[in-house]
Amino acid sequence: MGIFDSVFGKKEKQGNEKKQLPWIELKELAQLERILEKSKDRAQVIYKHSRTCGISSMVLSMFTQSYDLDADCDLYFLTIQHHRDISNEIAQKFGVRHESPQLLVVKNGEVTFHTSHGAIADTDLKQKL
Repeated sequence: MGIFDSVFGKKEKQGNEKKQLPWIELKELAQLERILEKSKDRAQVIYKHSRTCGISSMVLSMFTQSYDLDADCDLYFLTIQHHRDISNEIAQKFGVRHESPQLLVVKNGEVTFHTSHGAIADTDLKQKL
């Protein structure tokens, strides 16, 4: 063991496996109607991400690491640069001002919880479902 190992802790060999979330790409306006309908039986979660924002990338990484794969919801991913029209429609339809990154929980046709930026990482999603 080298001196740096004792000071900083030896890193264990880790595979390059990244946690894969069950994302459903949100890419069509029509999907919003399906989300509303499905929210009557199961929570629907929308994650809005900006590919050009460092904070958004950092929060996405933290969200991915903390996400409980047993969460009882459908998980939608919206890249706002690709589908700004959908992001605008979400703001209009649900009455929630656009931010990114942003997390919205939809139940029974309504947004029952939403948050943005660093607060996403502090959210216990299972508690909000």
